[in-house]
Amino acid sequence: MSQESLRGAVLGYPINHSLSPLLHKKAYDLLGISGEYTAIEVKSGELLDFINKRGNDFDYFSLTMPLKEEALDLKLDIKIDELGRRIQSLNTLIRTDNTWSATSTDGSGFIKSLNNAGYSQFNRVLVLGAGGTARAVAGALDDIAISVDVMRRSVRRSSAIAACFEKIECNFLDWDDLVDLSDYDLVVNTTPSGAADLVAENLPRQIKGLLFDVLYKPWPTLLARRWGDAGGKTLSGYELLLYQGIDQLGLVTNMDGRSIDQELRIALTNAAI
Repeated sequence: MSQESLRGAVLGYPINHSLSPLLHKKAYDLLGISGEYTAIEVKSGELLDFINKRGNDFDYFSLTMPLKEEALDLKLDIKIDELGRRIQSLNTLIRTDNTWSATSTDGSGFIKSLNNAGYSQFNRVLVLGAGGTARAVAGALDDIAISVDVMRRSVRRSSAIAACFEKIECNFLDWDDLVDLSDYDLVVNTTPSGAADLVAENLPRQIKGLLFDVLYKPWPTLLARRWGDAGGKTLSGYELLLYQGIDQLGLVTNMDGRSIDQELRIALTNAAI
């Protein structure tokens, strides 16, 4: 594939809210790459058919919900890296001739978001949710946390998220809207919009830890707003979107996108106003 011209797309459903096209097209401009990047609605169960029909028209795909797990079982000539298999979640498909490679940049984007904000190590971490994004976060936390709790709504995904850790044995908590968050120095919300609203309503009056809410639309979430009101610091899904996208482009182009992160951040921020 040419690094001077690219064609990419973000696939998922719903997709009309996605800022990935803005991010990638702005990065193309800054890196001197011509090409197109679009958002395409692909519902659950439709990914294989879409790739079979239109895959050769693209150099790479960004995957969002509900396709991050579906991509693991595609009946294609596809090479999934060790990370993707361990966390059982994929957000990147790259085509080389007639073959595909797959990985996830959610975890590396998560770490770079924290690093950019001045964070590198945590003692106690709580992850809200146990889906595909939570697994990517879990795999990344393995290197920067001492203790990780995962608060889940169902036991069905417990074994999958436990397998994401190689160094830490995580502790599972059943979902509790009254959970005490005061002893955690990092809380990561990976649940859908509104799912943690009752947790937000029951926050303590004072909080010292960091909230990383992977959502970015709408922003701030109720949880982020209440967290800030209680004195805690917050990071939004804009940061995760930014750095996982930069890492995707690094895989596709072999270019270092870190030099353009500030320009991309400004573009995302302006789009949200």
